[in-house]
Amino acid sequence: MNWGSAGEFFAMGGYGVYVWGSYGVAFLALLVEPWLAARRHRQALVFVAEAALEGDGTESTGNADTDGAAPEESYRS
Repeated sequence: MNWGSAGEFFAMGGYGVYVWGSYGVAFLALLVEPWLAARRHRQALVFVAEAALEGDGTESTGNADTDGAAPEESYRS
């Protein structure tokens, strides 16, 4: 397509609001998603650190192959 001016380009034949609006929403999503992911990661790290400090039983206990117990003994707690 050939546009005679910048105004015609941005108007996109009457569909400019939809075209540029779509670009804006996509760009916003690309900016917000890494920020939200980093925030969730920080929250998860805080949760794990607090759980480890409290010793509330959420930490891993290992498995029978690595803790030295026989498999039948690992079920007796």
